[in-house]
Amino acid sequence: MKFAFSEISLPKRGSLAVAVYTDNVLSPTAKDVDKKTKGALSRAMTTSRFKGKPGDFLEIIAPSGLEVSRVILFGLGEPEKLTPLDMESLGGSLVKRLNVSGARSVTVILDELSGEEFKANEAAASVAAGAMLGSYRFRKYKTNVEEASEPTLTRMTVSCKGSATARKAFADLEALVEGVFLTRDLVSEPANSLYPESFAARCMELTELGIDVEVLDEAKMHRLGMGALLGVGQGSTRDSRLVIMQWNGATGRKAGRKPLAFVGKGVCFDTGGISLKPAGGMEEMKWDMGGAGTVTGLMKALAGRKAKVNAIGVIGLVENMPDGNAQRPGDIVTSMSGQTIEVLNTDAEGRLVLADALWYTQDRFKPEFMIDLATLTGAIIVTLGHENAGLFSNNDELAERIFEAGKLVGEGVWRLPMSKAYAKQVKSPIADLQNIGTGGRGAGSIVAAEFLAKFVNDVPWAHLDIAGMAWSKADKPTVPKGGTGYGVRLLDRFVRDYYEGK
Repeated sequence: MKFAFSEISLPKRGSLAVAVYTDNVLSPTAKDVDKKTKGALSRAMTTSRFKGKPGDFLEIIAPSGLEVSRVILFGLGEPEKLTPLDMESLGGSLVKRLNVSGARSVTVILDELSGEEFKANEAAASVAAGAMLGSYRFRKYKTNVEEASEPTLTRMTVSCKGSATARKAFADLEALVEGVFLTRDLVSEPANSLYPESFAARCMELTELGIDVEVLDEAKMHRLGMGALLGVGQGSTRDSRLVIMQWNGATGRKAGRKPLAFVGKGVCFDTGGISLKPAGGMEEMKWDMGGAGTVTGLMKALAGRKAKVNAIGVIGLVENMPDGNAQRPGDIVTSMSGQTIEVLNTDAEGRLVLADALWYTQDRFKPEFMIDLATLTGAIIVTLGHENAGLFSNNDELAERIFEAGKLVGEGVWRLPMSKAYAKQVKSPIADLQNIGTGGRGAGSIVAAEFLAKFVNDVPWAHLDIAGMAWSKADKPTVPKGGTGYGVRLLDRFVRDYYEGK
């Protein structure tokens, strides 16, 4: 779908969307349209349940007095309370409604009102971004699609005062959304298409944006001593990979600053290994690489909008398969850090991948901080459902910044505790560590985080357990069913607010 911005004027074709506020107060443009249609808008509102509240829509087909095919009234409630998230939701909802209606083009008019928290041009960019997010479809493997289910909307024009500014703001948001789309694509791919080598190849495509991409094969990882990561993948016919993506966007005096580091778990398919998962729902384990997908999408977003920071993305890519060469429960592996790990459950594999990826990142790059993302534990879904990711950290300031960024973009996190009482649960009687806790099913997500903390070496660090957020079974205005792209927008906002230009 194509997006355009213009100064306020009524279109001569296509669909027209105009705003209505609380208690059916018409916006200036809506008043003009009501006059031209001899009160059609007012009559339609009187005979419906439309009240001008956020989420309210009312469609008027072929109104007399206008050349447009339809007028859509959308509720905005109280303008002074509007947020960018509200406008994104509006854009996503409009796209879904118009695709059902069969519309091909729409002009959305946003009038300026005093008292708004942000200006109409900023709101216009958010509407377009929301529409773009809501338009996503993963249909790569569909060969027989019913015409009635195909989206029809091909163009959205958002009209407002200061359209040039809106166009510029949208350019940054568009680059961000493209990063989200990459993450959604990766998470949606089946495991026979997306495996460590092919995932690494997808990362190599980012060199076109100016990202330096390095791929470590198994021989290189063996030389580095990455026994934890390699142990996970040894049962697969697909070789494991470690991918390092570097974006050097800082300039001037800031060019030499420590990089920001993001680390992702990339288990391209997780059978559980010898500790085999139940068959029911195992197909969902194609998205067990969601953390790596988010890191890759984030790197694309930062490069796409030319973020003025130095950022590192490191992803560990493996398959966890129950082959005759697979890792066994009871095996002991040696991580890159030198710490030995007793593998009590081969289905607690993501933390083993991250152990070496985190150690490698802090050892080589000496970053300002590390944030890892992983679909790590089912326990986090029991704890937080599908509303928030679990946040764990050794640094209060870092944790607070992530929390605030999440609120602003609608990607929530909730911090959970860490302490010595939990940490002692990963001590092994015959090795340095064990990969599951001694407390059974209790505090599973916390114990997993405590395990990861053994590999950060005092670098400011945060862990995001996104097991409940990487995939959605519900359709939302800006997040369709399937891969969500969770975390890309959160971390982009985090970088933008706290590390760019400072």
